[in-house]
Amino acid sequence: MGSLNIGIVAHVDAGKTSLTERLLHHTGVIDQIGSVDAGSTQTDSMEMERRRGITIRSAVVSFTIDGLRVNLIDTPGHPDFIAEVERALRVLDGAVLVVSCVEGVQAQTRILMRTLIRLRIPVLIFANKIDRGGARHHELLDDIGEKLTPRRLAMSTVTGPGTAQARSVPPPLSEGNRAASVADLLAGRSDAFLESYLSDTARLTETDYRAELVRQVRRAQVVPVYFGSAVTGEGVDELLRAVREFLPPPGGDPSARLRASIFKIDWAPGGEKVAYARVHAGRLTAREPVDTYRRGRTGEVVEGHGRTTSVRVFTHGTTTHETVAGPGDIATVYGLTQVRVGDQLGSPEGLPSGGYFAPPSLETVVRAARPDQNARFYRCLLRLAEEDPLIDVRRDETDRSISVALYGEVQREVVKGLMLDRHGIEMVFEETTTVYVEKVEGTGHGLEVIRHNEFPATVGLRIEPAPAGTGVRYRIAVEPGGLPAAFHRAIEETVRRTLRQGLYGWEVVDCVVTLTDTAYFSPVTSAGDFRKLTPLVLMAALCTAGTTVHEPVNRFEVEVPDDTVHAVISRLAAARAVVDRCDTRGPVSRLHGTIPASSVHDIERQLPGLSHGEGVFVATPSGHRRLAGNPPTRPRTDGNPLHRREYLTHVLGRG
Repeated sequence: MGSLNIGIVAHVDAGKTSLTERLLHHTGVIDQIGSVDAGSTQTDSMEMERRRGITIRSAVVSFTIDGLRVNLIDTPGHPDFIAEVERALRVLDGAVLVVSCVEGVQAQTRILMRTLIRLRIPVLIFANKIDRGGARHHELLDDIGEKLTPRRLAMSTVTGPGTAQARSVPPPLSEGNRAASVADLLAGRSDAFLESYLSDTARLTETDYRAELVRQVRRAQVVPVYFGSAVTGEGVDELLRAVREFLPPPGGDPSARLRASIFKIDWAPGGEKVAYARVHAGRLTAREPVDTYRRGRTGEVVEGHGRTTSVRVFTHGTTTHETVAGPGDIATVYGLTQVRVGDQLGSPEGLPSGGYFAPPSLETVVRAARPDQNARFYRCLLRLAEEDPLIDVRRDETDRSISVALYGEVQREVVKGLMLDRHGIEMVFEETTTVYVEKVEGTGHGLEVIRHNEFPATVGLRIEPAPAGTGVRYRIAVEPGGLPAAFHRAIEETVRRTLRQGLYGWEVVDCVVTLTDTAYFSPVTSAGDFRKLTPLVLMAALCTAGTTVHEPVNRFEVEVPDDTVHAVISRLAAARAVVDRCDTRGPVSRLHGTIPASSVHDIERQLPGLSHGEGVFVATPSGHRRLAGNPPTRPRTDGNPLHRREYLTHVLGRG
């Protein structure tokens, strides 16, 4: 039996979890459809998900269509959990994007579609809620064509929209006026199809149209749109047939080297860590040693090792059974105690170099309400961070204060609730700050030669700026064999660790560090000597080069009624946004520009009031921009005195 991995993605409240329930019912996995409001759905298994009626963590459930096993991944819809969606996208063969016929194309819908297009993931759109009052058909198709993709193709028409009698009717592709419009769409990406369509000697059949449509959907060139209702089940049969016909079954060589992606971490009732893995190639077997690979904080590949104790593959609903996992399978893996979300098993090939969505740009100081719980509080936070790496937990080693980076208020309340539900710890949030970065301004060089009474080692380092988005690159410009490998590792690891805080206390990004000089005194010198000396040399080089502080910014597009443009521009200016283009089309205007990431949530909250409730705001990460004026300093320095400018001035000027 083959496998197909699909995700259901949507803006919150579009009906994504309800559609999942209906698919499971139609395929015989469940006898009774669960309710989001009642907290009885298959995929919202966390107590907090049931209480709030939203999906917080991705869930996997399996069903079968005509001999094809489909692993369905239900993802969160709220934008605060966009990182959870990102991890699911990395393991998909195709996606079903749910759009509400009532609410239409919303901001999160546009962000998701842009990402799916960028990743070239084949997409089917399910236009849900045709039975609800206010449901739209032709207007929604126009919105999808304008806001999501012009290469959409309606695969059904709707009779009685907005009523309980609403029905989805699939018309043929090759009959009447529809044949010409479908042919025009398909011919735009296939010269062979165009030539056949224009030929006088052959008449294209429904089979020909359908075969070409399958090819283009699998190449992510056309997006079929199906209308229906997850509540009544209307249109769901057609959607299931489309999943079977249009979405590409996974490839992958079972005899190749293992390559599998970890996209979720969970915990068994006994506290054992459970990793969810999508196998891309090779075979994942129980009781076997496994290499693990992940990206470090500055982009380097970090290798680890583990041994699986059990590998279980999804087979029916949420049921799994012990077996060997091959290409296309999603498995729960036990025994890998050090593995984290985003890790890759078996091979580093294709290990992602970055995320599709911006990391959190705000940092909040947190503590336990009861001081006697602070030690356990930190351990429990780290455990939550294993499930979601973008909950970046940091502890100041000087005053022992703890901070976390989160996306927004809903995620904040969820983390607070999880700490209370799982661990009985009441969590208090205090001050919130923006997470800035530092960038190297010029070129600097530092050198410390062997001093037997201080460091029996020599280190020389040069630091210089690199293009935006390239991270920290480390190079060796000395004879590699002139230093033991352990000493080289000590220098590089210390370089990367030291750059987590620059001259102003923020992480230094986008630079090249070159090792220019080395020496050691055998047998006295140890790797520890290089770990102690390297920060001094690197910070001396950084002081010479200088750094500037940059804030995270997003590219934005805001669509508002024309009569509200001036009010919206005024509010954007107050948020330090820069509007570089304004397009007006009829009664609607679109503003484009950049905005500090820290201002995005405020604009999202205020836009409905500024735009009669009709504004749409879409923001995507676009790097950082330099701050004017006096740069802010990070209030904590992880207890490392090397990052205090006065200390540096004293040490580096010691002669």
